[in-house]
Amino acid sequence: MTDPIADFLTRLRNAVKAKHRIVEIPASNLKKEITRVLYEKGYILKYKFENTENKQGVIKIALKYDPVSKMNAIRSMTRVSSPGLRRYANVENMPRVLNGLGVAIVSTSRGVMTDKEARKLNVGGEVLCFVS
Repeated sequence: MTDPIADFLTRLRNAVKAKHRIVEIPASNLKKEITRVLYEKGYILKYKFENTENKQGVIKIALKYDPVSKMNAIRSMTRVSSPGLRRYANVENMPRVLNGLGVAIVSTSRGVMTDKEARKLNVGGEVLCFVS
């Protein structure tokens, strides 16, 4: 697999379209941090890291649905930076998703965070994905 982050986002998108409650994804430290950011911003209900026989482990993510309309909290997820073409942004040209209604997940020297947090800390980095 050449792009594990794209695989992570695709598994989440497919689970949302199939209206699954829980999705299991192979774990890595970067995927764990992206999951933490999604949870903090309210896009997922819960998450749990489990160890398996192999050392990699899995991330179990409970997807968040509106109880009345049955709509998922995640409308779209788009991979921005790819292994073949990295996208970096400094504070001045940090992207805004849906004019501030969505989030851009950024990998910075201070960890994985949203675009708003990166602006607040005055750091730039690699723009991993857009979530709205």
